[in-house]
This record gives sequence, C-alpha cells and structure tokens, in this order.
Amino acid sequence: MQKESIYDRMTKPEYEVAKLLKKLGIKWTYEQPVFVWDENKRPRVWAPDFYLKNFGIYIEVCGSEKFDYEYRRKIFDRNGHRVIFLHLYKEPSKWKNHLISYLRLFTYSRNQKLVEIIGESSYKMC
Repeated sequence: MQKESIYDRMTKPEYEVAKLLKKLGIKWTYEQPVFVWDENKRPRVWAPDFYLKNFGIYIEVCGSEKFDYEYRRKIFDRNGHRVIFLHLYKEPSKWKNHLISYLRLFTYSRNQKLVEIIGESSYKMC
C-alpha cells in the first residue's frame, strides 16, 4: 500500500505554488490552522494553504471567483496575520512575480520595523 503524499491533497494551483516554493528553497507547512476573530467577534479557525515559517507569512491560493476572498483578507488583516492571496486562474503569467514581490515587501517592512524598535545604534554596538 502506497503512503499518501501531502501533494495528493492539493489542488493543481496549490501544487504549482508548492513547486515554486521548493524551487526557491522556502520551507512551508500545508494548511496550518490559524485562529481569527470574525467581524462579529466570534472565534474561528481557518487553514490558509501555506505557512512560510521563516517569513511569518501565509499564502492563500485562490481557486474560484465565487469565493469571497476580500472578506478573508479583511479578517486576516484585522487579526494581524500577513497573507498573500494568489489568483493563479486570473494571473497565470504574473502570480510568481506577485508572490516574490510580496515576500520582498514583507521582509523589507519587517526589517524596517526592527530597526525602528531597536534603533540604528544597536547595530553599531555589535
């Protein structure tokens, strides 16, 4: 009996994202649960498609125009979770650059925040 692979549970677009992350050497977990409070302050547990531990960022691979991703974005933002929404069906030739651009932006933003918190002088002391 063959053991089920995590890739067997993924949609085709999720698999494409997983392949790119592997190619880039970015480690991820699949569908890691995250706690959020919804618009009515009710607790919810959602599972975005990927969590990039080294970045502290989630990725939601959007698979349908019928799903309300803007609602999800609003709730994630309100709860302080950084989530990149990838619309592979809308952006078949752009989603890879979109992902890389957001990873750069989030990393730069996080580093700038760190400099603000600890100050430039701390770097000179080391």
